[in-house]
Amino acid sequence: METSRSGSRSALALAGLLGAAGATHFAKPRQYDSIVPRRLPGKPRTWTYASGVAEVALAAAVAAPRTRGTAAKLAAVFFAAVFPANVKMAYDYRAKSPKARAIAYGRLPLQVPLILWALRVARSTR
Repeated sequence: METSRSGSRSALALAGLLGAAGATHFAKPRQYDSIVPRRLPGKPRTWTYASGVAEVALAAAVAAPRTRGTAAKLAAVFFAAVFPANVKMAYDYRAKSPKARAIAYGRLPLQVPLILWALRVARSTR
């Protein structure tokens, strides 16, 4: 399995983003608990930790050339799967400060480039 130098840098950057995001689920879980959709069964903290574990695992798998292609595809699926949490956050933040609303609303379109980035990393893995 070979990747180009720029493809490897992009993959490692994606892994870094996933790892950092996953770590914040454990460092500051309360902010994630609040955006877990109420329709999900169980406690929000369980979902917060589960998604944090998933992000850290995806980060490790994207960083490793042997598992990069599959992991990057799974990262794209993960980015799509967490979109409902971003929608809930945007809805919940509609009456907050302009800065808070901008952050919440900004997360919505951000999912598209994240998904496309993960798919590019998957395609760049040979």
